[in-house]
Amino acid sequence: MRKMFGWAFVGLVISGGFRSDLAFQAQEYYPISVSQGTNRSKDTPGGGEACRDAACDVLEVEDEELIKYSYLSRDVENLSANFSPTRREALVFPPSQTLLSDTQNVTVSESMSSAADEIEQFQQVMEWAIVQHLHEQSLADIIQAIAHQFVGTPYKAGLLDQSAAETLVVTLQEFDCVLFVETVLAIARTIARQDYSYPTFVAHIQDQRYQNGQLHGYCSRLHYFSAWIHDNQKRGTVTNITQALGGIPLNKRLNFMSTHRHRYPQLVNNQANYDCILEMEAQLNAVSLEYIPTDQVHHSYNQLQSGDIIGIATNIAGLDVTHTGFIDRQSDGGIRLIHASPAGAVTISSDLQQYVGNIKNAIGILVVRPNDLR
Repeated sequence: MRKMFGWAFVGLVISGGFRSDLAFQAQEYYPISVSQGTNRSKDTPGGGEACRDAACDVLEVEDEELIKYSYLSRDVENLSANFSPTRREALVFPPSQTLLSDTQNVTVSESMSSAADEIEQFQQVMEWAIVQHLHEQSLADIIQAIAHQFVGTPYKAGLLDQSAAETLVVTLQEFDCVLFVETVLAIARTIARQDYSYPTFVAHIQDQRYQNGQLHGYCSRLHYFSAWIHDNQKRGTVTNITQALGGIPLNKRLNFMSTHRHRYPQLVNNQANYDCILEMEAQLNAVSLEYIPTDQVHHSYNQLQSGDIIGIATNIAGLDVTHTGFIDRQSDGGIRLIHASPAGAVTISSDLQQYVGNIKNAIGILVVRPNDLR
């Protein structure tokens, strides 16, 4: 992979043209012919996830069976094909495994195209943003516009753990749910600053993914989503507004990683990493965390805005959140969720509370608002 300015360039998939019927209703957006998405604006019911590990579980409500997959990416098509609207099911993933500090260690997915094509695609996206004057919009509206461009982009688990050594993984062609949130937010922040440079985008990815924005090995990654929220709020990137929306205390101990050590290759035979995770969990458990119960979610609809980051809280022991995505607010006040779904691709689910209610073990949501840069 060719490097420029010390950074590895990766490609961006644009899934067809974007004509917003939401916050950008008064403007006309013209398509960029880079790649055609497979599931434009499709509501894909079921599915919820929040781990970037290879080993993940599928929980099905009807028979209460626990089906274990060694690699979710091999089975995702079956989930999509076999889904029945009468079933409630969810993909449950352990906490993620991500972080960064050495900008020389930038890794891309094997599915990426040539460096020249990737650079051209990224530049097309920036040119599109400039033509549409996106920088004049609020950060929330920029997030919504960029998120729509990725609808149909394939879902893939385990992207951040393809290397034994912790490296900064940047990919715009496939996502898990957290990677989708990180990527869209990083692109939006880049546009809002009118920088439009790839190194700035990658710097935002690192800043969001790692403790204090620095990559210092496996333990520097913000594995739990509540850790992601706390660290990014501390540095002014986001604000946790869950309590202000009527959230109640979650009151649970987060220890999934330490109590499921066998699921994490970086922990199995590495005592230093394991001890570090224990310490991280102890620190995290000192931080208060709130959630809005599922049956109360609709009461917050009038206060939610596009671009708000949603974490789906769970009652699974040791876990905080099992899926993430962005609010996609409609002009009529409807609240949708745009997210990278394990059912196969980035998609838009038609109603937030209904979607959360269809996820087994879900108990409600956390709401985090990205801070505008102006």
